[in-house]
Amino acid sequence: MTKDGIAVDGWLFCAVAVLLAVGITMVLSTSYLHAQERFADGTYFFRKQLIAAGVGLVGLFVAALIPPALYRRFAYPLLGIALLLLILALIPGVGLARGGARRWLPLAGIAFQPAEFAKLCFVVYLAHSLAKKSDKIREFSIGVLPHVLIGGLVLALIVVEPDLGTALTLGLVLISMLFVAGAKWSHLAYIGLAALPAVAFAVVGKEYRLRRLLSFLDPWQDASNSGFQIIQSYIAFGSGQLWGRGLGESRQKLHYLPEAHTDFIFSVIGEEMGLLGVLCVLGLFAVLIVRGLSLSGKLGDPFSQYLAFGLTTLLGLQALVHMGVVMGLMPTKGLVLPFISYGGSAMIMNLIEAGMLISLSRRRR
Repeated sequence: MTKDGIAVDGWLFCAVAVLLAVGITMVLSTSYLHAQERFADGTYFFRKQLIAAGVGLVGLFVAALIPPALYRRFAYPLLGIALLLLILALIPGVGLARGGARRWLPLAGIAFQPAEFAKLCFVVYLAHSLAKKSDKIREFSIGVLPHVLIGGLVLALIVVEPDLGTALTLGLVLISMLFVAGAKWSHLAYIGLAALPAVAFAVVGKEYRLRRLLSFLDPWQDASNSGFQIIQSYIAFGSGQLWGRGLGESRQKLHYLPEAHTDFIFSVIGEEMGLLGVLCVLGLFAVLIVRGLSLSGKLGDPFSQYLAFGLTTLLGLQALVHMGVVMGLMPTKGLVLPFISYGGSAMIMNLIEAGMLISLSRRRR
């Protein structure tokens, strides 16, 4: 109970806490040997993740104390800052380039990813704008088009980085929030049809993305190249069986699964913790999603309802896409698993998003 007598959603808080504990443990397990070889310090990634988790937990508790009305008040300034940061990240000499992508900004000695901040700001903007235009949502020119144009700008800046997976996830969040706000099916269908050529061009226009799509359809056709990652992921899940090999005992993380501590960390969970471990993680995310969606229906004002739905959808979609990719249900695309994968920017923003959900849970009617 809070001091004002309103209960925090304990299920939601506990799910986030356990996921964070699993994540910290698995980052150490998956990154130790890689960090030892690269930095002569097996705890390099683990220590950085601990720092990010510490900063994120401070953000969570601060966000949990802030009333939703304050988020709404700063919806437009936050979106403007997010757009500015996305633009700055693309400028040579300002943004940091790694592995052919320009997604980061140097901030206090660390590499900050503006797209993670932009996700949150975009959801806050949508919640505010949809609440403000709730009586006009069925009018395409007022209730739908402005949100699509702003969303298109945000997505375009993220695609240019390039980060197609994040852009597609945020596009699904946009469609989902428009749907729950009451937009017409026909309008949403028009948006989907209009977006198809852009998505097709983004995939076909880059050879590596096309290879990933083809390898998703038949990874064994090019098992040593484009299909290598997903096949190794299959092996990880299969070798874990029911109980798993044991914590720290994964073989696939030994140079078979690239980026095992980020993009394929769920595969290592399957190998080391087995089917039971996989089901436990799935269950924790199910609790988070169910409690978040349930919360959105218990809040008294439209902004809070849309914000709770948007934050839950954002976290849930990222988790589902990550799991779908590593289990071969979707084409290979790097996307972190919230609260679990290595990545300071994502960890901090995910915990702040969880804190905002907790803040909303304190104000249930």
